[in-house]
Amino acid sequence: MSSLSVYHVSSPELPNKVLTHFEDIAATLAEQGIRFERWPATTRLQPGASQEEVISAYQQEIDRLMTDLGYAGVEVLSLAPDHPQKDQQRAGFLAEQRQAGDEIRLFVAGRGLLSLHIDDYVYALLCERHDLLALPAGTAHWFDMGEQPQLVAIRLFKTPQSPVANLTGDAIASQFPPLED
Repeated sequence: MSSLSVYHVSSPELPNKVLTHFEDIAATLAEQGIRFERWPATTRLQPGASQEEVISAYQQEIDRLMTDLGYAGVEVLSLAPDHPQKDQQRAGFLAEQRQAGDEIRLFVAGRGLLSLHIDDYVYALLCERHDLLALPAGTAHWFDMGEQPQLVAIRLFKTPQSPVANLTGDAIASQFPPLED
């Protein structure tokens, strides 16, 4: 079940609130300009599925999002606990960063913890299968897939290639709870 924990940056050990109802999560994120929806994950895929398998299984949804919203690039994050580079992959997402363009993430299997740093708050969103999240350009965030990742997520970008992450240099991500396996 998806959940949203909202923290003040001064108290990373204790959230101000924890939301578990979809409508509450969506409304709270919408106040911050973040779109959160439920999308049908029509095909069952196992974490570790190849990019080609995932894109083929979700081509209709990808095409719809790309056409309706003007996205041009797609990539897949698909990791299972036995992935030989899981630690390096995880480390690459744990630092706070900003993307130059808008981004969509569609979770089709497993889960991950996407933390958004907006003003004086951190919104830690536990994303699971069926969750679609649209991040506006410049949103400070980090992502944790856990020590034993089980995840398949599709990322869409406005540019044909995945944009380079711009690290903020802020160590805030290390202060907040990681994804518990």
